[in-house]
Amino acid sequence: MRIAIIGLGLIGGSMGLALKRAEADFEVVGFARRPEVASRALELGAVNRTEGELHSAVKGADMVIIATPAMAMKGILAEIGGSLREGSIVTDTASTKAKVMGWMEESLPPSVSFIGGHPMAGKEATGIEAADGDLFQGCTYCLIAGRGATKEARDRVAGLVRQIGANPLFIEASEHDSLVAGISHLPILISVALVAATTKSPSWPTMARLAASGFRDLTRLASGDPRMSRDICLTNREPILHWIDDYIEELKALRRLVSEGGECGESEKLEEAFMRAREEREGWLRM
Repeated sequence: MRIAIIGLGLIGGSMGLALKRAEADFEVVGFARRPEVASRALELGAVNRTEGELHSAVKGADMVIIATPAMAMKGILAEIGGSLREGSIVTDTASTKAKVMGWMEESLPPSVSFIGGHPMAGKEATGIEAADGDLFQGCTYCLIAGRGATKEARDRVAGLVRQIGANPLFIEASEHDSLVAGISHLPILISVALVAATTKSPSWPTMARLAASGFRDLTRLASGDPRMSRDICLTNREPILHWIDDYIEELKALRRLVSEGGECGESEKLEEAFMRAREEREGWLRM
């Protein structure tokens, strides 16, 4: 089975390494815009070979995996459409799905099956040097079947997801985008906002010396790929705005409790808010 991976950063490189470890009969062909990235992926063993042109990379491939930032995918889909063999499968790893599925409908021929994908895994490090063949172990891997996708295509992509150690979950694009806006995209913005608020303070040089694990953990996502974060916001605007508004309301409620904490009964309400959040998080961790 020949698999072409377009984009050899953290996710694309990790995908190649995971496929190589799957001990299946895969030939992995890689493509990256920067030749040095493609060469490094080859050195690390993430791909069997690389191609310098998109059409050459996808030619004859049974499956094409597009692992680039979301906004790059529209152009890529349009560029490769005429080079895909009949009956092939195209999938992706973008963090947003509705826009990508629409671009697929516009660009790919009806003889090709498209299965949108989003592995719920990652880390703040970026680039091929951060690639990890174990990145997908045990993670939920969202899959969205495109219009006209065959059952065989659905089964093959789900099977590949299992081979790299992940758990496939078929879901609708709109539901996916709404849910991940709350548990994946909003945390990025919270992390960025906290870094912005604290580092703007004249006291930041001293604060930086005091900042420890709590600050580090909560701001980890601010170290992520800025282009990827930008593209997430541009392609999932309305769901993200909904969750930002909900988060602001929760902050306002906490602000009121902190402000009135010295008044009769309000200190108990403040403690109850902390207890409720702890119980909810502990329940999630036990799932």
